[in-house]
Amino acid sequence: MASLGQMIFCTMIILIVSFAALIIVILSVSLSGSGFGGSTSSVLSNNKKPIANLRKDQLLSCYFNTGQNSVINQVSVTWEKKGLTGVVYKYVNGADALTDQNPQFKARTQVFPDSLARGNGSLLLRAVRRSDEGEYTCSISSSEGKGTANIQLRTAAFSVPTFKLSSGALVAEARSWFPEPNVTWSDFDGHVLQGSTNFTQNSAGIFSVVSRLQSVNISDTYTYRVENNLVTGISSATLTGTEVSTNTYFIYNAASSLLSLTYLAIMTSVLCIYYLT
Repeated sequence: MASLGQMIFCTMIILIVSFAALIIVILSVSLSGSGFGGSTSSVLSNNKKPIANLRKDQLLSCYFNTGQNSVINQVSVTWEKKGLTGVVYKYVNGADALTDQNPQFKARTQVFPDSLARGNGSLLLRAVRRSDEGEYTCSISSSEGKGTANIQLRTAAFSVPTFKLSSGALVAEARSWFPEPNVTWSDFDGHVLQGSTNFTQNSAGIFSVVSRLQSVNISDTYTYRVENNLVTGISSATLTGTEVSTNTYFIYNAASSLLSLTYLAIMTSVLCIYYLT
């Protein structure tokens, strides 16, 4: 039986963590967009922490939200990157304004003029490089007001693996991963299986991953999981005789400090309840 002092101590810890989570919620809401002189207007982003696949195109979301689907006039958009001189992209008076564009982004960026009239200032960044990673600021001004949104771009490399049967083994090859991933095999029931994996790194630091699962049954389904701290790729490989049919999907790690703190609050509560009993 827990003492009164122990109960008070656990209650205080739970309240402190819960209040901290509440404060983060309030701050994230209040800082998610800048006001424009009206409570219903803001510049927002659908994804403030996107993960871009290296050498692929990436859309950075940014739009002017007036709370209504109306046409706005005199729209200007400026994209900047923290720590970088010059602009990433600029659109003013119905045309590109790229005289001070940083050379890193030359011929690699565009907005969508037809969407600007609806307040959509999203930026398409082509052929993403590792040097593109960082914090971007999208600034939109119009006849309705102005504001900014910050987007933290993260970069990774990930690719769909190919599968084949070779000498009784199921072989998976993923040609492009970064950072270096971990590989896990499991059977249809989720039991972890022992595979062997080789990593080869090219001059750009990108890893090619070849993994073998020995002694597979030719009528079973296996799960191949390759993951790093940013992206997880999960493939289901079904064997039918000498054929392998597959399905792959990706999960992006968008965990925030709020989620981590919420998890901490839950675990603290569980541990305190366990301790008191």
